[in-house]
Amino acid sequence: MTKSKVMTFVQKYTMIIALVLVTAFFVWKTGGKILLPQNITNIISQNAYVFVLATGMLCCILTGGNIDLSVGSVVCFVGTIGAVLMKNELNMWLAVLVMLVIGLLIGAWQAFWIAYVKVPPFITTLSGMLVFRGLSNVVLQGKTLAVTNAKFVQIFGGGANCYVPDLLNGEGINLLCIVVGALACLVYLFFTFKANISRRKAGLEAEPLYQVAIKALIIVAAIIFFTIRLAQYKGLPMALIWVVTVIAFYSYITSKTTIGRHLYAVGGNESATALSGINTKNVYFFAYANMGLLAGLAGILTIARLTSAQPTYGQNYEMDAIGSCFIGGASAYGGVGTVPGVIVGALLMGVINIGMSIMGVDANYQRVVKGLVLLAAVIFDVVSKKKNR
Repeated sequence: MTKSKVMTFVQKYTMIIALVLVTAFFVWKTGGKILLPQNITNIISQNAYVFVLATGMLCCILTGGNIDLSVGSVVCFVGTIGAVLMKNELNMWLAVLVMLVIGLLIGAWQAFWIAYVKVPPFITTLSGMLVFRGLSNVVLQGKTLAVTNAKFVQIFGGGANCYVPDLLNGEGINLLCIVVGALACLVYLFFTFKANISRRKAGLEAEPLYQVAIKALIIVAAIIFFTIRLAQYKGLPMALIWVVTVIAFYSYITSKTTIGRHLYAVGGNESATALSGINTKNVYFFAYANMGLLAGLAGILTIARLTSAQPTYGQNYEMDAIGSCFIGGASAYGGVGTVPGVIVGALLMGVINIGMSIMGVDANYQRVVKGLVLLAAVIFDVVSKKKNR
């Protein structure tokens, strides 16, 4: 492999390499504790909101490096409303629907000002951050409200009993988890090689098959490893089911649909996109309304995991989501980024969080490390763009 190919490979998979190296570092420093089944489950359950919010934040960033600063406050407000409704014995599923609708309406409200009135996203969402944090305090009156609906907690939570039941009744290991992992590997291999072969038949540029095979082998090995680890504990966390659903849906939206292509087009060159006949206002509206919907889902997952609603919930959630996007390869200029890349970024943040927690690192130093990692990712993006120019 030539030097240029090596550099291209490193640049393309920088964050994956970083994830592997950071994980290896914490394996060394924690004596392997970070890879214990329970800790791997905790990375998923404790960071479920990050995966969900980062997926929505990517859509905003694609439009030109724009962000949504209000998502943490919206998560708190939606969770607050849901907790109040369930305390008043509203049907659980109706309460969930109301929470999602409220999230969507908040997103649409902010999207209107951003898309059609041209208020800068930073100002609009900064306003939303203050408004919905304040409303959460008003509703809760500064108090904690417990969520006692056991079914809600089990379906959306990440606690001790929030796992998919092992219908295959494995002895000492969750067989259902193993089967699901094997099916995930087969599905991934099928679509990966199918896409590569389709590009070749259409006469389009495609990766060499040996590169596709090596990458697929590494990913399949990772899936098998984590599946076995989860099976050795309690199996599939319910939070993982929601995260995978969101990831799969938005991976399809951003890569296979018209609106997905429009998001990239607006971020690449908004003026040219408008001249080509695309309504860029509708693209902005979709991005921010969708962000509100996913903030609603993150609010559901948050109060289910913590079994309560508090005025302080959701603080810094927006920073976790934004950081995951930029660390995962999204460009600060817009038009570049993928859902799988965002997931790598979110995993990296999760590994750093739990690794430093196991090591007993002070929470303030954890923020310092995450801030430096985010800065390094953006610097890498800016330097790469300059070299390409």
